[in-house]
Amino acid sequence: MEVKIRMQRTGAPAQKNYNWRIVVISKYRARDSRVLDIVGYYDPAKKPAAYKIDTAKVEKWIKNGAQMTDTVRTLYNKTKRLK
Repeated sequence: MEVKIRMQRTGAPAQKNYNWRIVVISKYRARDSRVLDIVGYYDPAKKPAAYKIDTAKVEKWIKNGAQMTDTVRTLYNKTKRLK
């Protein structure tokens, strides 16, 4: 199974106040479908933007063959630099 680590949109569409979950999901599934694991979140509405990624879970999934999208990779690298 090909697996991606990508973002899933959550939040209220009426107010355009979106938050994002960072999830592990099959490459062939739609953005908002069932996920395998939730590994973090990203909230761009807060100033500065709030995000948190569980690096241990991400590293476990990468060892098992998961690939990150570019946006998630950027947030992941920021998280690793802060530790």
